Amino acid sequence: MILFRPLYDLGVRAYQLAISLAAAAGKEKARRWQQGRRQWAERLQAAVAPGMPLIWVHAASLGEFEQGRPVLEGLRSRYPGHKILLTFFSPSGYEVRKDYPGADYICYLPLDTRRNARRFLDIAQPALVLFIKYEFWYHFLTELHIRKIPALLVSGIFRPGQVFFKWYGGPFRRMLQQFTHLFVQNAASLQLLQQLGLKNASISGDTRFDRVWALRNEHRDLPLIAQFTQGKRLIVAGSTWPEDEALWAAYWPEAAPDMGLIIAPHEINASHIEQVMIQFPQAQRYTQVAAGAALRSNVLVIDNVGMLSALYRYALVTFVGGGFGKEGIHNILEPATYGKPVLFGPIFDKFPEAPALIAAGGAFIVKDVVELKSRMDSLLQDKAARNAASTAAAHFVEAGHGATEKVLVYIAQQPWLKAD
Repeated sequence: MILFRPLYDLGVRAYQLAISLAAAAGKEKARRWQQGRRQWAERLQAAVAPGMPLIWVHAASLGEFEQGRPVLEGLRSRYPGHKILLTFFSPSGYEVRKDYPGADYICYLPLDTRRNARRFLDIAQPALVLFIKYEFWYHFLTELHIRKIPALLVSGIFRPGQVFFKWYGGPFRRMLQQFTHLFVQNAASLQLLQQLGLKNASISGDTRFDRVWALRNEHRDLPLIAQFTQGKRLIVAGSTWPEDEALWAAYWPEAAPDMGLIIAPHEINASHIEQVMIQFPQAQRYTQVAAGAALRSNVLVIDNVGMLSALYRYALVTFVGGGFGKEGIHNILEPATYGKPVLFGPIFDKFPEAPALIAAGGAFIVKDVVELKSRMDSLLQDKAARNAASTAAAHFVEAGHGATEKVLVYIAQQPWLKAD
């Protein structure tokens, strides 16, 4: 541990330098990351009401926020006398949810230095802290532990290849010990933690199931999408990366005339959207149509954020991107909750819900354009097969929800928060 801290701090500073260089080179995401943290302490000090009990929820990005959102909203409902502080690490989370009405204060998490951690906690003084899924910050966890502030990990997921389980992972294992309790998604994660001798862990399940289960009842209408869908058998390809878009570009010339395709890229910067438009010359951008351009294409490219989960409701078949990149697939539960068959690429080892949904019959792997065409032909031409996959997907989500209540019941049993 004597050597770990200076090496960790060096890594943090190197990351900060890399962000600064990227921002100077014109990278918009890096610029927002850097700009959003300027004078963070002064802004937080001005925002936080002194003397008010506060719950701090931290999510790395938008996906983790949506995963933790059911717990956050449950806490808001059950403890209305407590303020909610929501922090993000990534601009992709903050920029989309900076006006989220369910939190009283929303800001970036400062860089993880000892000085920042101490100053942040001096200002916020949280009664309870929740980190969502993957967040392990050495100085913040150390300071929380020293101050005896309860810290929970929500919807944690662990795999043998992670640093905690390596021979050199001792300092990282000690971070896990600094959590008051770790709620994990499955038995495999719990077993790994128990092998380390950790007793402060239990299986709650994945709170994403609760979030997508709630989506089913929100009925968010998208009039322009409804107009685009008329007379079409619609495919929605969400959270796509270049490899995913190339796959659909190879398939689309063979698509039937009555098919429609909505592509919602994961990155919507101008250069990426332009690349998508080159691959689909006949496509239109959503923002152009929303601004008044007439619908004249059967391919629509979504070049804004915040509507993907609602898009899936309109689809006949869905595709979730990321399965051809090293990080793996994005959220397959969002289309599944609407009872939509889900296709994705072959890389999903970090996501236990993927093989489970495949086994249930609601999802299918496509490794190349040949497999994509074969699977699409089957789902589009065989109504019974499509209906069976749809039913399996919806039932899978229904069976998986309930993790949020387990977390909230645990919190209610502790003396940390005072119910009003």
